[in-house]
Amino acid sequence: MQGEIRPDSKAVAAELRACLQRQRDAYLAHPVPTLAERKDDLRRLAGFVKEHKDAICDAISADYGNRSRHETLLLEVMPVVKDVGETQKHLAEWMRPQRRSVDRIAFGLASNRVVPQPLGVVGVIVPWNFPLNLSMVGLAAIFAAGNRAMVKMSENSRHFARLLIERIPAYFPPDKLRIFDETGGVGIEFSNLPFDHLLFTGSSATGRAVMAAAAKNLCPVTLELGGKAPAVVCDDFPLATAVERIMHVKLLNAGQICTTVDHVFVPRAEVDEFARLAAAVAAKRYPRLDTPDFTSIIDARSFERLTGALEDAGRRGAKVVNLLPGPAWDPPTRKISPHVVLDAPWDSELMQREIFGPILPIVAYDSLDEVIDRINGGPRPLALYPFSHDRRRLDHLLDRVMSGGVSINDALLHVGQHDLPFGGIGESGMGHYHGYEGFLTFSKLRPVFRQSRFSTIALLAPPYGKLADRMISFLIR
Repeated sequence: MQGEIRPDSKAVAAELRACLQRQRDAYLAHPVPTLAERKDDLRRLAGFVKEHKDAICDAISADYGNRSRHETLLLEVMPVVKDVGETQKHLAEWMRPQRRSVDRIAFGLASNRVVPQPLGVVGVIVPWNFPLNLSMVGLAAIFAAGNRAMVKMSENSRHFARLLIERIPAYFPPDKLRIFDETGGVGIEFSNLPFDHLLFTGSSATGRAVMAAAAKNLCPVTLELGGKAPAVVCDDFPLATAVERIMHVKLLNAGQICTTVDHVFVPRAEVDEFARLAAAVAAKRYPRLDTPDFTSIIDARSFERLTGALEDAGRRGAKVVNLLPGPAWDPPTRKISPHVVLDAPWDSELMQREIFGPILPIVAYDSLDEVIDRINGGPRPLALYPFSHDRRRLDHLLDRVMSGGVSINDALLHVGQHDLPFGGIGESGMGHYHGYEGFLTFSKLRPVFRQSRFSTIALLAPPYGKLADRMISFLIR
């Protein structure tokens, strides 16, 4: 959203508006696709992913510099295929009109129902960190609800965007789905379009700009943002298990996940042992920094931000621990070794800004209420990860700390549950999608009242008299 608009921005805007008009015309010509048509769209979506999975892995890795092939398969390809399958399984039920109750005394034999109908054309703005997952899972819900879609990819996903632009037309016509690359100024013009709904995933700062642009068109938005998602390890939970699960998630995609563990609260007496165990887990999973299993930082700017934050924390008295033997980072490959940081100042960049890298601050605590106050002192997080077998402690944390989602005794896994809604709250986002909630988000729940042959309520019309008085008294008794 930020930056200079290219001189050809008028041409970009004209192309985007022409595409939107083409899709809107197609929607108006056929506003309610059948169940069979929607299932066919979903089959095409899954078919594209399955048939191009190797090319998808290669393209995303090229965008990163190095992205673990297995991480792309596990965190992008598999979730999309599974989500589409679950959507197909339940779609007939979701599309069915819902019967609602009627006041029989007032309205006699009238009927009420709620009919989910397509909105029209949905815009999707996709970030670079999971470009397949965060485009296709959204599209599964959009197509299930019967809509058409325009998708704008990230400037850091040039190889993957090229793959989509070249090969998607074999699966979907442009009046159903059109992919746009970010070539400069596209994002600004895209967010200004009068879509029927806009799905944005990205940073809070950009989310504000997107929402402001959408507000000019009264375009409803679903914002999936980020923030500092904390883990809280309680002293009743086995520390080794907590460390293994937290570090597994933290180091996936080199920490470049909006729902990863940003920092962890650990009982003061267990901080040093947590750091020791974290080093053992990191070395076991990634024996050296140049392993292809460990993903690069997406670009030079992000690499410099992260290494600068580590250096700043060290200068200010924090204990910065490199968890692998060898250099702390490698500029040519943009790889940063896994780190834990102890005693980072609370006003340092590591503690105030979403980290989005393989760096885990460990925060010592003495009481659970101290943790709650710390978390509640900042923006509401996208996720919360408590580790405890004590139901009272868990209930206390869940009652006192609001977050977008929760995984108990593990991290990240709530995101992969296809029958759970995904979404943030406050600065971590608004709205939900995935599963049934995704179908609802991209549908208009249209209330339909059908009057019977005889209208009881028609008797309550001027000139009012004693009969009207008696009827009204009876109805409000």
